[in-house]
Amino acid sequence: MALDAESEALGDLLLDRGALTADQLDEAEALCAEWNVGLFDVLQSRRWVSADEIYRQLAFYHDLPLLDLTGDRPDEALIREYDAQQMTNAMLLPVRRQPSGRLLVAAARPGPQVVLAMRRIFGAEVDLAVASGFDISLALQRAFRERQSHRAVFGLAEADPLMSAQRVATLPQMVILYALATVLLAGFALAPIATLIALNVVMTIFYTGNFAFKTLLVWVGGAAQDRSSRAIAAEAALLRDEDLPVYTVLVPMFREPEVLPILTRALRELDYPLAKLDIKIVLEESDDSTIEAARSLGLEGVFEIVLVPASHPQTKPKACNYALQYARGEFLVIFDAEDKPEPDQLKKVLATFRQQGEKTACVQCRLNYYNAGENWLTRMFTLDYSLWFDLMLPGLERLGVPIPLGGTSNHFRMDVLRDLGAWDPFNVTEDADLGIRLTQKGYRVGVIDSTTFEEANVSIPNWIRQRSRWIKGYMQTFLVHTRRPVNLIRTVGPAGLLGFVFFIGGTFLSGLLNPLFWAIFAVWLASGGSLIEPVFPPALLYLSLFNLLAGNGLLIYLTMVAPFRRRWTHLAPWGISVVGYWVLMTIASYKALSQLISNPFYWEKTQHGLSSHTAAELAAAKADGEAAA
Repeated sequence: MALDAESEALGDLLLDRGALTADQLDEAEALCAEWNVGLFDVLQSRRWVSADEIYRQLAFYHDLPLLDLTGDRPDEALIREYDAQQMTNAMLLPVRRQPSGRLLVAAARPGPQVVLAMRRIFGAEVDLAVASGFDISLALQRAFRERQSHRAVFGLAEADPLMSAQRVATLPQMVILYALATVLLAGFALAPIATLIALNVVMTIFYTGNFAFKTLLVWVGGAAQDRSSRAIAAEAALLRDEDLPVYTVLVPMFREPEVLPILTRALRELDYPLAKLDIKIVLEESDDSTIEAARSLGLEGVFEIVLVPASHPQTKPKACNYALQYARGEFLVIFDAEDKPEPDQLKKVLATFRQQGEKTACVQCRLNYYNAGENWLTRMFTLDYSLWFDLMLPGLERLGVPIPLGGTSNHFRMDVLRDLGAWDPFNVTEDADLGIRLTQKGYRVGVIDSTTFEEANVSIPNWIRQRSRWIKGYMQTFLVHTRRPVNLIRTVGPAGLLGFVFFIGGTFLSGLLNPLFWAIFAVWLASGGSLIEPVFPPALLYLSLFNLLAGNGLLIYLTMVAPFRRRWTHLAPWGISVVGYWVLMTIASYKALSQLISNPFYWEKTQHGLSSHTAAELAAAKADGEAAA
């Protein structure tokens, strides 16, 4: 493909001024043809030329003035007269009214399409100038700060209050909980033995169902995965770079300056044209250390820092909601700061969207850990994730059961995500909630065989902080989606309802109930069964023993076989020690319950960069960054 006139002229100007070498220009022109983009976009994806120089030559080519919006601050009241999303999409900004009455508008990419957008947004009486895209974006963020911050926090709660976790429990839910507690206490007072038997029956049946459901998921999820994975990989290989859409990557971070180079290296290694990535590094405006670290890296122009205004709750979903308002892609993915996605992940996701049609609104990729063998906790965490993402989530997909998304590597159709109101900032496990909400709205969530590797927690206190937040979010999600039980059954079906109860409810209920059953087992061992015999009729006793021996044994077995799909057989023997991991889950569950009551929206920060592997990753990332610069 021949270069357009602007690209050709811009390349000649930069070459004549010594800003580009002939070899760099040749490489850039080849990428223009391969990616089907202009020279400006290619240069934004490289660090050969400073942004200031690119915009200077762009203004010179179009014979337009170059504005410095940091020194010459635009009129924020004037900016707020126009639509923020339209200006973001076109990278246009009204600067001020001139004495002539005409409007001075700054553009990051002047050209025929931008002129048409400018006239559509601002009318015909305008004068055009050039300003950097970073300055325009920053000015838009300043002008719409309060409005967009409010929308990020309260957008879902105002549009659909019952779908928001802003209220922990509604009045009907409180009445039901109060009635159940009253019935239980009255039962203990009037017929304690019968009440204990009834309660025992309910809990035992729940455990049996939980075991059976998880076994079914593993059995179903393990079937026919290889065939679908090969089909997706084959279609992904056929995708041409020139046909790929713009893809937004959101990376919410908080107090994590140490892992920034690892993240940026991983994003550069994606098998996707860097010029077609719209990367938003989403930072809290008070996080000075990470902001400074991001700015000091001298990142390519495709990386943009979005500063989230301070407000409550201070959560990852609120930050993502805020940054979403500046996203320009047709598709969107979230990566955490320490993530290392497999290079072909974005192409595999696009192939999945094409294969499965418009009803598939989200694709969940698998998560696992690159420091699995560091200590006992990282091994157990890896076994846990292998069982969850490699076997259980594919099982949910095949059964048509609502899928609680993981916290990262979720890929969305942008239009659907915006229509749904995006994430709930009051839910501390926001993606699990969004996965259920997508299903209730009639969309599908796909699960594909592409892995994003993360840093597994090496510290038990740090792990408990992270896991208790996840479990608290599952409790919030369960409360939110049971507010309209008839609607839940109608939208997800009976099988979906059972899956929701066992997969969402079972995750936290098993952690809460485990100590009770452990205590009963201890009493049984100590007393020879005489103390518990009145509340364990023979049939119930046999079922409980089945749960104890077969059920727990089966879960231990599933934990041991979970890493076999990845051929990590050296981890299998560690599955025997999963009971210790369940004890930690119980501690996290009770911490989650106490916080749900006392501090429901508090986001417990997980500290990253503790692994001994991180130092090696950081050194490699810095070396790559210096070479690229």
